[in-house]
Amino acid sequence: MLDKIDLEKIVDIAKEAGDVIMKIYSRDFKIEYKDDKSPLTEADIKSNDIICDALTLLYPDIPILSEENATVDYQIRKNWNYYWCIDPIDGTKEFIKRNGEFTVNIALMHIDKPVLGVVYAPAIDVMYKAKDGVGAFKNNIKLPIKINNNPKDKMVVVCSKSHLSKETQDFIDNIDTKEIIQKSIGSSLKLCMVAEGEADIYPRVTPTMEWDTAAAHAIVLNSKKDVVRFDDKKSLVYNKENLLNPSFIVR
Repeated sequence: MLDKIDLEKIVDIAKEAGDVIMKIYSRDFKIEYKDDKSPLTEADIKSNDIICDALTLLYPDIPILSEENATVDYQIRKNWNYYWCIDPIDGTKEFIKRNGEFTVNIALMHIDKPVLGVVYAPAIDVMYKAKDGVGAFKNNIKLPIKINNNPKDKMVVVCSKSHLSKETQDFIDNIDTKEIIQKSIGSSLKLCMVAEGEADIYPRVTPTMEWDTAAAHAIVLNSKKDVVRFDDKKSLVYNKENLLNPSFIVR
């Protein structure tokens, strides 16, 4: 199945969604709130429609799990072999703040792991893409771009701009290195920063959902890095009955 998926076509879909998002971003827009109190905008809905329609047209046999229509019963999706996992705007809070740190996330999953991922940040025109057997890229430059050969001397830690918890800060403060440089940024760009080598580690204790991490996780894996659970250091897995991610570390 994976060899039949054209990565560049998925890139084009992300760009098309990004173009529509930016048109809404440049004007006034209404903000609604879902049952879990998370924000929802016209841009989330239109991006979701563009992505789902395009993927269904290209690959009608591959089911879709998206943040904006995540109502597929587990008894159905537990039998999925391949499926799309989508966040039409990751970082809606950053979109609302107009700081540019939001992304379009499209991942192809195989059973419980991502095997292809596209993460597009339309406000800053940065495209990350990855596919198993091909590698990971930032604006067509192969990842990783930077390598830290002296982590005992200095480490760059990236953390959430909107969700920095005390537990996360405690973890950062206890990292075994002489110097810690702490950076914060929104959305799945944090995972991509570790993938490219701009950051060494990203700890996340506060809640995320599978669609928040899936596409960027593919970028990380194809940069020869990993996303592991806090408790047992095993790789993060997907298509669980509960779509909530456990606490994790990108490294």
